[in-house]
Amino acid sequence: MRKLFIKLSFITFLCCMTLISCKDEVLPKPKAQLRLEYPEPVYKPVSSDCPYVFDASQATDVQINEKCWVNIDYPKLKASINMTYRPVNNNLKELFLEAEKLTFNHTIKADGISSVPYANKDRKVYGSIFEVSGNAASPIQFHVTDSSKHFITGAVYFNVQPNYDSIKPAISYLQKDIITMIESMQWKDESLKTN
Repeated sequence: MRKLFIKLSFITFLCCMTLISCKDEVLPKPKAQLRLEYPEPVYKPVSSDCPYVFDASQATDVQINEKCWVNIDYPKLKASINMTYRPVNNNLKELFLEAEKLTFNHTIKADGISSVPYANKDRKVYGSIFEVSGNAASPIQFHVTDSSKHFITGAVYFNVQPNYDSIKPAISYLQKDIITMIESMQWKDESLKTN
């Protein structure tokens, strides 16, 4: 009798636990998405003794050296845009090939490379922006030229280990700044001034 009582008690306990634990359906938590918010950029003209001017975000630190090479530092994003200026001396084709070679050197780590051409005939600014998807060292590269005297190449670098999925929001933010820089680019030659 005692064994029967213990068995009934145990069965009753299991039934109660089953009924109690089966009230709510257990669902996995949805995947969380990282939410990064960046301030709306305010742009200012960057002027120097170099043969070009452009607009850059006020949230940046812009350094220009004697060769007219530019480093635009984004301290909050831990990123920078490095721009190299080269005068055109009957070597435009070589400059284009060199710029594209720098971009396509990233194919080892890249999942894909897409380009968007740019042309402003009034300001004589022509070029392309390349987005390198994947864990490449430089996710955005670009070049602009007037096709006769000036050639600029640029690249974005992050001061962190490249992880494309994690830095994609920052890449999109910087891409908008690069588009603004290119759209505001002006050569200082008297014959090309529009203002």
